Amino acid sequence: MSMIHSPAAEAAAPQGTSAWQNIKRYLAYKWKEIKKARTYYLFVLPYALIFFTFTVIPVIISIYLSFTTFNMIQVPRFVFIENYYKLFMADELFLEAIKNTMLISTITGPVGYLLCLMFAWLLNEMPPKFRAVLTLLFYAPALTQTSTIFTFIFSGDAQGLLNSTLLRWTVIVSPVQWLANEATILPCILVVILWLSLGTSFLSFIAGFQGVDREQYEAGAIDGIKNRWQELWYITLPNMKQQMMFGAVMSITGSFGMGAVITQLVGFPSPNYAAHTIVHHLEDYGNIRFEMGYASAIATILFLIMVTANKLVQSMLRKVGT
Repeated sequence: MSMIHSPAAEAAAPQGTSAWQNIKRYLAYKWKEIKKARTYYLFVLPYALIFFTFTVIPVIISIYLSFTTFNMIQVPRFVFIENYYKLFMADELFLEAIKNTMLISTITGPVGYLLCLMFAWLLNEMPPKFRAVLTLLFYAPALTQTSTIFTFIFSGDAQGLLNSTLLRWTVIVSPVQWLANEATILPCILVVILWLSLGTSFLSFIAGFQGVDREQYEAGAIDGIKNRWQELWYITLPNMKQQMMFGAVMSITGSFGMGAVITQLVGFPSPNYAAHTIVHHLEDYGNIRFEMGYASAIATILFLIMVTANKLVQSMLRKVGT
């Protein structure tokens, strides 16, 4: 019986060779593959250079600076894990920022993601013209000046939209300082972020639903798909995992990076740091105090949290349709 050899197996060294020889053989094999596909790599090269220069290198430099003290004037001085020790053992405001960030991202990330998916699914079932109009309406939050709209809605005087409505209905007897009261700041921010979540992810889901081959639904009906929920789980969602992954990444990055929106609504710092997030802590030490080593440690922790969240989402999406 003849044995089938894959290119990778042919590139591997026979038994008894050194590890260095194995590496040389593997690199030679990969170089041949690159030369065969050199046209594709040339097209990718401009983006790869920009991505490496402005994303990968800054991340590496930031991780290095997180182990130093650096004020942008003097030479960085290596202090090992002193910045991280101070963050978790001596910086109570950072722990408050982590709590607020995790609360906001845990609520707005999954809820906003599911809302985008649900609305996209519902709109996909509507007539094309009606769907186009509603798609524009749902995407409108990404095009509007959020701070202006919600500052008017949550205005603390009697002319604010929410206060005037509640006063007219006699639900309250005096205006509420929605964006200045510690008890109401976070609920208001959650509403704003959920509103903003109906943006790019929503459009990607619409595109994903439109791209599913209709013949698969007919085949599914023959194979025993009995209702629309089974159709969604076993046919639709497995066919749009790329759009779902894109939407998940956008939801995660959006929920963790809403510092600018929060600042526009409640200022910086927020009243009694009620809406202080990791991004605000990073801006404080990086843009105001210029303690770049400490700020880099904050940025590294935020980076690790976001990578972990993305990995968790990827593992969950692999189970879709199973």
